[in-house]
Amino acid sequence: MFRVVLTISTLFVASIAFASVSTDAKTGSADSTAQNAPVVSTSPDTAASKVSGLTPLDGAQTDSTLSFIAVGDIMMGLNYPDDQPLLPPEEGVLIFKDVKPILQNAIITVGNLEGVLLDFGGLPKSCSNPKFCYTFRTPERYVKNLVDAGFDLLGVANNHSGDFGDTGRETTQKVLKEAGIGYAGFENSCESFILERGGVKYGFAAFSVNRGTLRVTDFEKARQVVSALSAEADIVIVNMHIGAEGQKFNHITRQTENFIGENRGNPYLFARTVIDAGADLVFGHGPHVPRAMDLYKGRFIAYSLGNFATSTSVNITGVSGYAPMVKVVTDREGNFIEGEIISAIQRGQDGARRPLLDSTNACVKEIKRLTEKDIPEAPIIIHNDGKITLKGGGK
Repeated sequence: MFRVVLTISTLFVASIAFASVSTDAKTGSADSTAQNAPVVSTSPDTAASKVSGLTPLDGAQTDSTLSFIAVGDIMMGLNYPDDQPLLPPEEGVLIFKDVKPILQNAIITVGNLEGVLLDFGGLPKSCSNPKFCYTFRTPERYVKNLVDAGFDLLGVANNHSGDFGDTGRETTQKVLKEAGIGYAGFENSCESFILERGGVKYGFAAFSVNRGTLRVTDFEKARQVVSALSAEADIVIVNMHIGAEGQKFNHITRQTENFIGENRGNPYLFARTVIDAGADLVFGHGPHVPRAMDLYKGRFIAYSLGNFATSTSVNITGVSGYAPMVKVVTDREGNFIEGEIISAIQRGQDGARRPLLDSTNACVKEIKRLTEKDIPEAPIIIHNDGKITLKGGGK
């Protein structure tokens, strides 16, 4: 794998005032590992002092438990075409405002960065079918919104990370690296990432269907990457951008899915393959709608977390606007203990849409329905309040 040590520092935080990486429930220093990452140091007390009194599901790390929050697709606004940008107000600082306390309430917070961080230039992709052609380029400075929200790890393996060619991919990596956010998903450049926090090493890998990324259709490579991570890390997290897109494709069929002539992988089989190779948590996205949740060998799977913060160009009507956040608590070996789905829905005018907390629990109802229909044998229960527990009390 391709790794060098990185620690998020107070020096970096001081140099850019927005970089509050040690957020409410982040514990200990954040030692990270990535290719060619800069090396800086940090004060370990800032984040550790903020978790007093929290229960494991609230986000605290204890002697026996770890906590995680995961979300789906993130695209914070477009500066392309150059003469027709569509950017949110106030530099996007409002995007995560309503959900920020939740995003920060775990040791590790994970999402999928849809598109590239690039101010200008790059070679826009050409599409054989313009009807299905979208190019996502977000200003580099918007990375501050991700840092401020509390994201620790972002997958860059998706069908928009190559929208502006090598320039887009390389600049995105540079921007995330300088901001202290871990990332993974590009083949031969950032295949995996290891972040160390509170004495625990968290390995991260991301996969999609697209050229230049680690592929969900290449099971041999997936096993190799995850197995190598498992040998070095205590916990392994996998993002998978997988499956057909749209409201008609919200079910887990346990078969290979095809969309606009492309093989979009088999989410059910891929999740089990990476868990067999050593993954402890598998978070899916790509279909733009929520899908079922599952447990395999005691490891948690979310087959799709849908659209989380997509300010424009993505359909957010109906269930496409559902923006669930899932909290997962595991033991230190990665075995699922408990979880919770927190419901949010994207609202607002085109260009200013953002996830807002939803008191009707629409996301919970949808994911519960899909799980009971598609994976009835799953050894978890999703309760009406969003709590996720083991069937039979874990027996």
